[in-house]
Amino acid sequence: MGLTRNRRKKEPEIVIARDTESSSSEEEEEEDDDDYPLSESEKGDEAVKIELEKSKAKGKAPITVKLKKVCKVCKQPGHEAGFKGATYIDCPMKPCFLCKMPGHTTMSCPHRVVTDHRILPTSHRNTKNPIDFVFMRQLQPRIPPIKPPYVIPDQVHCAVIRYHSRRVTCLEFHPTRNNILLSGDKKGQIGVWDFAKVYEKSVYGNIHSVQVNNMRFSPTNDDMVYSASSDGNIGYTDLETGTSSTLLNLNPNGWQGPTTWKMLYGLDINSDKGLVLAADNFGLLHIKVVGLDCNPVHPELLLSCGNDHFARIWDMRKLQPGESLNDLAHKRVVNSAYFSPSSGTKILTTSQDNRIRVWDSIFGDLDSPSREIVHSHDFNRHLTPFKAEWDPKDASESLIVVGRYISENYNGAALHPIDFIDSSNGQLVAEVMDPNITTITPVNKLHPRDDVLASGSSRSLFIWRPEEKTEMVEEKEKKEKKIVICYGDSDKKGKKQKRGSDDEDEDDDMFSSKGKNIKAKAKTTKSTRRTKA
Repeated sequence: MGLTRNRRKKEPEIVIARDTESSSSEEEEEEDDDDYPLSESEKGDEAVKIELEKSKAKGKAPITVKLKKVCKVCKQPGHEAGFKGATYIDCPMKPCFLCKMPGHTTMSCPHRVVTDHRILPTSHRNTKNPIDFVFMRQLQPRIPPIKPPYVIPDQVHCAVIRYHSRRVTCLEFHPTRNNILLSGDKKGQIGVWDFAKVYEKSVYGNIHSVQVNNMRFSPTNDDMVYSASSDGNIGYTDLETGTSSTLLNLNPNGWQGPTTWKMLYGLDINSDKGLVLAADNFGLLHIKVVGLDCNPVHPELLLSCGNDHFARIWDMRKLQPGESLNDLAHKRVVNSAYFSPSSGTKILTTSQDNRIRVWDSIFGDLDSPSREIVHSHDFNRHLTPFKAEWDPKDASESLIVVGRYISENYNGAALHPIDFIDSSNGQLVAEVMDPNITTITPVNKLHPRDDVLASGSSRSLFIWRPEEKTEMVEEKEKKEKKIVICYGDSDKKGKKQKRGSDDEDEDDDMFSSKGKNIKAKAKTTKSTRRTKA
């Protein structure tokens, strides 16, 4: 019986030959097993030994520097942590990556969303004042006491693969034409897609030079759209012709250095007063403001959020530094903040501390949120920020949708699902995913009138519908012999753009150059939906 010999794992070394002669240093000799073929690392060690012998032959003692492996998270040796592919390995020196609390790992976190969402308790003061009475009498009746049944778009109906040349950053449905979807990307392009006809799509690349952060349709012309970009411009674009004009330019003299360059993030329209509102990276209070939202019932109320870890409520009639009505504190950067779509009395925020926060009444105690929902959306870079958004069709103003960062194992595949959450209790209503979508989906938009979900994953767009509606549409398309998936051809149709490679986003593409046909695999690998009672 042969004996198995264990080799000691060696740390990588860098050998630097001396230019001058010096005394020889003692070297530790390690056993080498010739019975096994050399691996790549061992071949490197063998080359080091050869260099060492050459240096000894010349009478020069080399300088040996040992490189020890350290943890990417805490920078300490002895263990490894961080993301390996789509799997997160916890660092024993740091708290849980998901809930940011010590004492357990991410895999065993009690807030893990694959089992159930958990809500962190928050302290509240017992406040009763005349404003509460007004809220209960006048605004509360807008919200029905019984929740309607949720309709979840859980099946991929159609898609455009690699539609944009860079990753998708924002989505917006047309206000009157149900099948028109607008999409902005990191390169500054704006796409117009008729997902009912699938192949009718256009990409305009002459509007902005860098990332599109927000889009809003004109309240007086459905074919015109406003767009805010990191180039400091607000564009006003005709969707039929692609003709664009600049409404606002914060950098008229061009690049003058990073300290003076202004970027536009937040954008909203006050239709009652005919105002287009925008927020740059310096903000009204010389802080970075990244989001704006006007109250649907009280247009004079404005909600902003930014990198100063606050969401703030403003009165547009008194926009002065330090004059905000309320400051909603967060522990990290606030990605988004939205009023509830019908009554405007609730507030929904998404923060980088893996928390979704809900305030049930803007007239009540705003010192602390009504609920904090632990959810995975703390990322590093090269990714569009996650933003939890209301379902505009939900009369109870409780259903929200948000993508998930940390992947989960579904039948052996690491997928990043899209979560539907009941914000009134933090329960996971459904998690939807498709085996063909293996990339992260941070950009999601629910249709304001139809049971449709639009998702932006890397450079691709996906349209989701409920399973029963998808089957009905599939039967109709079989009769008409339509194909419901196509590939982007944004360099055609005479658009002013070039199809370039995106080094940051290349790894996010889940389809090869030949691609995969979702509809062809629908019979064998259907989209998965998990629901909670």
